[in-house]
Amino acid sequence: MDWKPNRESKIPIYKQLAIYIENGIADGTFPQDKPLPSERGMAKELGVNRSTVIAAYDELESNGLIERKKGSGTTVSKDIWGMAKNRIPSWNRYIEAGSFLPNLPVTQRIHKEMAEQKLINLASGELSQDLFPLTSLREITMNRSFIGTMGYDHPQGNLILRDTLAKHVKQFRGIETNPSSILVTSGAQQALHLVVQCLLKPGDSVALENPSYHYNLPVFKSAGIKTYYLKVGKKGINPNDIAELYKKHRIRMIFLNPIFQNPTGTLLSLERRKKILEISSEFGIPVVEDDPYSLTPFSMEKIPTLKSLDHHGNVLYISSLTKIVASGLRIGWIIGPKQVIERLADAKQQVDFGHASYSQWIANDFLESNGFESHMKDLVKKLESRRDQITESLDTFLKDQVDFTIPQGGIHLWCRIKKECDEIQLLEESIKRGVIFVPGSTMGTEKGFVRFTFARENEEMIHKGIQRFADALENVSN
Repeated sequence: MDWKPNRESKIPIYKQLAIYIENGIADGTFPQDKPLPSERGMAKELGVNRSTVIAAYDELESNGLIERKKGSGTTVSKDIWGMAKNRIPSWNRYIEAGSFLPNLPVTQRIHKEMAEQKLINLASGELSQDLFPLTSLREITMNRSFIGTMGYDHPQGNLILRDTLAKHVKQFRGIETNPSSILVTSGAQQALHLVVQCLLKPGDSVALENPSYHYNLPVFKSAGIKTYYLKVGKKGINPNDIAELYKKHRIRMIFLNPIFQNPTGTLLSLERRKKILEISSEFGIPVVEDDPYSLTPFSMEKIPTLKSLDHHGNVLYISSLTKIVASGLRIGWIIGPKQVIERLADAKQQVDFGHASYSQWIANDFLESNGFESHMKDLVKKLESRRDQITESLDTFLKDQVDFTIPQGGIHLWCRIKKECDEIQLLEESIKRGVIFVPGSTMGTEKGFVRFTFARENEEMIHKGIQRFADALENVSN
C-alpha cells in the first residue's frame, strides 16, 4: 500500500484512512472480489494502533461500504451496487469537499463533552441560567400582548426593535445611529459571517488579534481570506502594528474586540482606541468592532466603544444580548453605513428570510423596561464575585505555577502555565476529573495558555473546578 497517513493533518488518522478506503472503493483500488487487509495487518503496514484501523472500519461499515464477517475477514459490501446498480453516496467525499470548513477537532471535542457530560464548565462563553433575567422575561411573555407580525418582518429586523436599539446604544454605549443603519442578526456570530461573506473576497487580507476568539473561526479560511495577527499584550494591541501590516500586506479590514477582550480580558486604552481610528482614517481601512462586554465593567464606569469615538463612519459595530441577557434569545445587531447594512440585510434574507418576530418582541420589551438596567447592575455584581472567586482559587491551588492578569470586566480570564506540558493531555486529564476549559492554542499561536470563563458556574463550583484543574496539571507535569 503506497498510501500513508498525514500525521500533521488536523483530520484524525482513522478518518483519513476511512476516506482513503472509500475513495479506493469508488475507483476500483479495493475491488469486491478481494478482501480488505486485516485490522492487524493494516495497522502494522501503516504504523498505527489497531484501534485506529478498527475505528476506520467501523465508520465504513456504518455507511454500508464494507462487510465484516467472523472467519472471512473484511470485504467491500456487495449491496452498494445491487441488482439495479444503486450505490450509497460517498458521504465522506462530500463532507471533505464542502467549502464551509468544520471547527477544529479540539473545539468539536469541547462542544461534544459539554453537551454530553456534567462537567464543571469553565469553557463556555455564556451566562449560567441563574444569571438570566428570567423573572422579567417571563413577565413579558405572560403578561403583555404580542404586537408584532407572525409573518416575515422587515429584512433589517423589526422597525420598533431597531428604534429601541438606536436609543439603547445611545444611552448605554454612546453611539449615535438610526434604525436604517441597524441590522438585527441571530447573535454576533451571524453578524460576523455576513461581514466576511459580503464585504470581502477570496485573497483579501485582514488583521485579527492574537490571541482572539476570531482566531479559531473557520469562517475566514472558508472564505479564502488571508489572516495576519496583531499581538495582544497586557494593554491590548499596539496600533502601530496595524500600520505595519497594512504596508506589508494591504489589509482590507481589521477585526477587534477592544473592551474586555476574549480571551485575555484586556481593556484597550482610550489613547490606543483613538490611535486605531486615526490609522483607519489615514489608510481607509474599516474596523469591525465586536463588543459583547462593554456594559460589564466592575468599576461601573462607562467605557467608550470605538464606534462611539468614530466620527467618519469607519467602524462596523457588532454586539448582542447573548453575553449579557440570554443566549437563547439569539438577538444581535450590526451598526454601519446604510448601504452596507442594506447589502448585509439582503444576504441575511437569502439565508433565513429575516429574524424571528417573537424573540425580537421579547428583546424590545426587555430593553425598554426598567428591568434591563437593574439586571445589568445585578449581573455585573455577580460576575465580579465570580471573578474574585476564580482568582482566589488560582492563588490557592496554583500560586507558583501560573500567571494571570485580573480582568476588570467581562467573563474571561487568560492564564499562563509556567511549566511546559501537553495542553491536549491536560484537557483530557481535566475532563476525566470533571472540569473543562479552552486550551489557549485554539485561540492563538502561543502554547502554554488556558482560557477560563467564570460566567457559567457559581463560586462553589468555580473553586472545585480550579482544584480539579490543579490536580490534572500536577498529573501531566510529573
